[in-house]
Amino acid sequence: MADITVTQTKSAIGTKPKHRGTLRALGLGRIGQTNTLPDRPEIRGMIARVPHLIAIGDDVAGPQGSDKANESGEAVDTAVADVVEEVAADKADDPVPFAGDDSVEPAGEKES
Repeated sequence: MADITVTQTKSAIGTKPKHRGTLRALGLGRIGQTNTLPDRPEIRGMIARVPHLIAIGDDVAGPQGSDKANESGEAVDTAVADVVEEVAADKADDPVPFAGDDSVEPAGEKES
């Protein structure tokens, strides 16, 4: 028998109590949670009751949300990576003091 992969894509807040119960019966409770179920008529009936809250199949593994939001998130990730590389390059030029260096003062001693 084949299996069905079900992923919750929308919140159950504000839905009817029967819909929330159906999500629980499908093994879902949070957005993004996935469950693999046997392909049986009773499972298909539950899926038919909450199609607006779930996605069926393996194609839901990608990012959720609008394409514009995903693109802006990728732009932010790229900008953050650039800044991190810049800071790392600046820090690489600075000499790193170590305990054997004469120019490093011990933590307890200060010049008077």
